[in-house]
Amino acid sequence: MTKRELALKYLWAWLGTPYSYGGDDFSSFDCSGIVIEILQSVGILPHKFDDTAHGLYLKYKDNMVNAGYEGCLAFWFKNGKAKHVMMVYDFGYVIGACGGGSDTKTTKDAIRDNAFIKIRPIGYRGDNFVVCDPFKDEE
Repeated sequence: MTKRELALKYLWAWLGTPYSYGGDDFSSFDCSGIVIEILQSVGILPHKFDDTAHGLYLKYKDNMVNAGYEGCLAFWFKNGKAKHVMMVYDFGYVIGACGGGSDTKTTKDAIRDNAFIKIRPIGYRGDNFVVCDPFKDEE
């Protein structure tokens, strides 16, 4: 199994996990927290790496691709900065932590906000996104 395949299999296992702003542990994740967990789990990122969606974008922007495919990262922008990141699961679909914001800090908040790790069509946040392949140098 490739690192890309393993990452997607592991990501699938997190569906339904609550979102929390700044979350990066096994009880809850925010958008960058789950992506970092997945990439660390397969050895793409170092163990101590911690950053935001924009930090991930800066790390992988040189691996930009025209169309998303399995394992790529989709980044959505606001005011010139990447504000949200999810992983492409299959053509046209992404998985990641979504539905919350800075006021979503507990599981109770996540339930209130319907904020969990979910599958969504890649265009669900609009078309202001770019796609980068974090596995490009691994294969």
